[in-house]
Amino acid sequence: MQRMGGIYNAGAGIPAVSAVAASLLLLGCAGAPASGAAPDPSPRLMTPSDLQALPSRPPTLRAPYGPELSQYGELRVPRGAGPHPVAVLIHGGCFKAMYAKAQELGPVGDTLAAEGIATWNVEYRRLGEPGAGWPGTWLDIGMAVDHLRALAAVHRLDLSRVIVIGHSAGGHLAMHAAARARLSPESPLHVPDPLPLRGVIDLAGPVDLAVNIPGYQSACGDAVITQLVGGTPETVPRRYADVSPSRLVPLGIPQVIVIGEHEGFAPKRVLEAHVRAAREAGDAVRLIVLPGMGHFELAMPNTPAWRPIAGEIRALLTPEPLIPNP
Repeated sequence: MQRMGGIYNAGAGIPAVSAVAASLLLLGCAGAPASGAAPDPSPRLMTPSDLQALPSRPPTLRAPYGPELSQYGELRVPRGAGPHPVAVLIHGGCFKAMYAKAQELGPVGDTLAAEGIATWNVEYRRLGEPGAGWPGTWLDIGMAVDHLRALAAVHRLDLSRVIVIGHSAGGHLAMHAAARARLSPESPLHVPDPLPLRGVIDLAGPVDLAVNIPGYQSACGDAVITQLVGGTPETVPRRYADVSPSRLVPLGIPQVIVIGEHEGFAPKRVLEAHVRAAREAGDAVRLIVLPGMGHFELAMPNTPAWRPIAGEIRALLTPEPLIPNP
């Protein structure tokens, strides 16, 4: 969240990116070496401040998908007649309202729109806002995705080519959006006709909220997972089963999970376990590890991480997407 099968290593030789040192909250510490000390060999990784500092253009449209203040999205439509493929963007921020907003993925939206891909950059209720957590946060994402049906005709959107991309906490929510068709009709998160998706890209987001709870909560500064779900896996096991994509496989659509070599939030071992389980269930899924990259580079189109991620986006939106298991 802001603050695998085999592993496919993309972008060999990608250099590390310089940035200011990160604090504990920003998931990394990299101070200058003391006088006379050996240089610190660790890379200088991007931070939330770097991500938030990127400029973006105003969207084509800012539209609500529900009545609450945080139930809105920013639509960016490419030039041309269309119909345009669509990437739904979901930002991170530890599921906390105080940490991040949808505007942080505005630069990604601009970049994709310039390449002919419409983007629907969604906001959602996060911890600290009324209605956030179980079940509101996940329902918001589902409502936002399905709201594309109301936007498609006027804005020339191709609903047969829709993918979801999320970073950090948003990566988890993107994976859950991809898993909605697998929910039991008895689940409070179930809807009868979720918008079909062509694929999902999870940029360093959790895939099983019941695993690594202490690690996530240490990175985010408080008990975000148990606050979000409304209890522990022991007290509300059904909720964790409903919100954890790893427990809902097969998802039935291609999944691409991307982390940096220096990822500090989403443990590689947890993602590898998801890849194994999803493949065994019949899904096309892979884990991509980007050399030299950290957590925040993945959401920044001005870093070397973006080129391989953009390639995955284009592959999923081709007329016949093929995401082979390496």
